[in-house]
Amino acid sequence: MTDKPSKTLPGTVEKVIKSPLPNMPEKAQIAVEGADDLYREIRIENSLTKGDGEKVALKEGAEVEVTVEADAKDTVPAKVTEKGKGKGGEPQTAS
Repeated sequence: MTDKPSKTLPGTVEKVIKSPLPNMPEKAQIAVEGADDLYREIRIENSLTKGDGEKVALKEGAEVEVTVEADAKDTVPAKVTEKGKGKGGEPQTAS
């Protein structure tokens, strides 16, 4: 486990996008739960590596976790809103 500040959100692979050219990788489109509507989908190269080094790809409908992680030096303390803490006990940040 890392000591870096992070946030993990659940997601679902909405579709696998085949490459239009042989030298371009296949992509996986992932819908991230909890993200703003306009930014809900992300696309990544559809290639993961298992612990033993084996390469695998995601399937449509797969449940995944999307983690954002940063070095502590690249973060600032969160501003807590007047309402206090949000769902799951996390501070709500002021916009």
